[in-house]
Amino acid sequence: MRTLCSSTLIGEFFVIGFAGLVAMKDPDLSTSTVWTVSGIAMVLCLLLCGVVTRPGGVVFGWALQIALVASGFVVPTMFVLGVMFGALWWASVHFGRKIDEAKARFAAQAAQAGAAGAAGASGADAV
Repeated sequence: MRTLCSSTLIGEFFVIGFAGLVAMKDPDLSTSTVWTVSGIAMVLCLLLCGVVTRPGGVVFGWALQIALVASGFVVPTMFVLGVMFGALWWASVHFGRKIDEAKARFAAQAAQAGAAGAAGASGADAV
């Protein structure tokens, strides 16, 4: 799950940066405000990459997705991009968990097969 979610967050990092460039053209917004908000959101994307598998990491990711959609009130294109990244976030979490479950199942099967092989080999030596 970590790899898929982190990939989505890195993509959002760049989209937020580009949205900041677009928002700078709005005469009602100061450059410092745009880059403070964009910078905080970009840093959150990077920090979430490291904590996505910890308790609450996915919830913070969902909060970021909601904020990304809400940024559409400043840069209207972000409504569409926010929904797209929200769908990517859902897919990353959903399929990432399935991949993690499959990896754990395969690791357990390999450990079982290794234990059975070791027990069979030591039994053959005893005869």
